[in-house]
Amino acid sequence: MSVFTSVRIDGELLDPATASIPVSDIGFIRGFGVFEVIRGVGGRCFRLEPHVRRLERSAAMLGIDLPSDDELTSWSEHAATFHDDCMIRILVSAGDDPFEGTARVVVTSEPAQPQLGQLRLLPLSAPWHSDGEDWELLRGKTLSYANNLAAIRAAMLGGFDDALLIGRSKRMLEGPTFTVGWVVEEEGALVYETPSIELGILDSITREVALDAAAESGLVFREVEYPIERLDHAKEVFALSTMRDAVSVTAVGDRLFPIGRATEALRLAMYQLTRREVSGEPTPVAHR
Repeated sequence: MSVFTSVRIDGELLDPATASIPVSDIGFIRGFGVFEVIRGVGGRCFRLEPHVRRLERSAAMLGIDLPSDDELTSWSEHAATFHDDCMIRILVSAGDDPFEGTARVVVTSEPAQPQLGQLRLLPLSAPWHSDGEDWELLRGKTLSYANNLAAIRAAMLGGFDDALLIGRSKRMLEGPTFTVGWVVEEEGALVYETPSIELGILDSITREVALDAAAESGLVFREVEYPIERLDHAKEVFALSTMRDAVSVTAVGDRLFPIGRATEALRLAMYQLTRREVSGEPTPVAHR
């Protein structure tokens, strides 16, 4: 369970032990709201602006009016100062009436928790996923994560750590809370692959970090659309998420994979990019 160090509701900094929202809040009753999870490194938010932009896009899909950019930025930056390594959440609901469009905004911070050094994934069908079809909330990061959490629970009950979501088209999509990727070998060279954004997966900011870091480090990365049988050719499989960077996946169902050098090379490249950006050092120009 999360242990919040700071909680701010609608701009007011409150005691985390007693901070609360009304039970009438539509985010609680219906899951009608949006959110972002931001990494705090060295007391600063990492890539805060793209998180705020995505929050705005998600909120617009639900007709929720957000506070100003300056307020969201200020609240988030203050939340990051409580720890050297932490997680900042921006949780937004439409308040007590989804049709008024008035936002209730909660910003929290909590210390980073230890992460598993490797993952075992259970492939599961995700009939609720877009899988390339357009719809009103395409790539919206909404509070309604019951389907995803149910997939995680099913995977854990099956003896795995998490799930790999498979679309109606049988193509690999993403994890419930992370991006997935794998490494293949072509003509003696390693190539990193990850499902295409055109499949309707979340436009993950960590995914963008991985692509940027790979381009800087000369790692070949491409977006693809494949069924799970593609993993029969994979040398390694990895997961990308806000607090993990890149972590090895050692099993996908009954397919087994090593903890490999390619995943570690990507993780190191992401780590270096993250620390450089939060320290304000210039970022080399990379083309991808």
